[in-house]
Amino acid sequence: MDRNPDHEELVFKAVESPFLVADDGSFAIDAASTQPAGEAHEKGSKKRLRRLIKKLDKQQRCLYADDRFSVLLVFQAIDAAGKDSTIRAVMKGINPAGCQVFSFKKPTPEELDHDFLWRTTVRLPERGRIGIFNRSYYEEVMVVRVHPSFLDAQRLPCRGDLSELWLQRYESIRSHEKHLALNGTVILKFWLNVSKEEQRRRLIARIDNPDKNWKFSAADLHERDFWNEYMKAYEDALNATSRTWAPWYAIPADNKPYMRESVAEIVVRALESLNLDYPVIAPVERQKLGDLRKQLEQDRGQSNQDA
Repeated sequence: MDRNPDHEELVFKAVESPFLVADDGSFAIDAASTQPAGEAHEKGSKKRLRRLIKKLDKQQRCLYADDRFSVLLVFQAIDAAGKDSTIRAVMKGINPAGCQVFSFKKPTPEELDHDFLWRTTVRLPERGRIGIFNRSYYEEVMVVRVHPSFLDAQRLPCRGDLSELWLQRYESIRSHEKHLALNGTVILKFWLNVSKEEQRRRLIARIDNPDKNWKFSAADLHERDFWNEYMKAYEDALNATSRTWAPWYAIPADNKPYMRESVAEIVVRALESLNLDYPVIAPVERQKLGDLRKQLEQDRGQSNQDA
């Protein structure tokens, strides 16, 4: 009898949050707030973020020592939503040896010669590490859906009906993420939900601030013309691929301190749910450590005599 993949035993399940996208297809962008729930204070959010970073640092050390799980954080959003700054703020103070960040932009010729999951698959984090995807394979059902002409460069053997193609890619993504989850990868996906008005203000700020001019691109204005198409693509993708083993969280992004705090809290709670701890060695190995310690104590005495 075939096994039902939905009944597989999974170590990780989505932590509850008001921003969790349900796996029943009921998520609606129009009902998802871009603002904090209730009154948010910048100082309070920053203070709570500092506390969360300390917890995350401890959990990351345990993750590395435990060496059973890897963590994959996926960030998707429209331009100027705050992906870069959120990654920087949340991961500040974390041991860089246990963390890796990849940003995925226009595919290279080599990447285009592979299937759409290849370029991210070869950059997945190994056990004990946190991997961060700043954009990801979800570009293939978001940006490419809004601009299907991008498919021309992929030379698909059978493109067929586009609506069917997106469904096929959703299925590929779900299968891919389920495979990763069954093999110890904790997947957390964050869609940073910024309003069109707030994006407008941030783009103006990039123009007005000389230190941020390099971040501005005229293409950002062009993409604003496709706002509704992007929102539809985001909504469909989140509904199709949010699962308890690979959940999406739609984070309000108009308030950056609150957004960063919210992301950090979910990451910390997810890691805490794994009950990570430093490995405990067997009694016989501990006895060996005791013997080695005595040897080092003796060496100290010898070193003093030599001096």
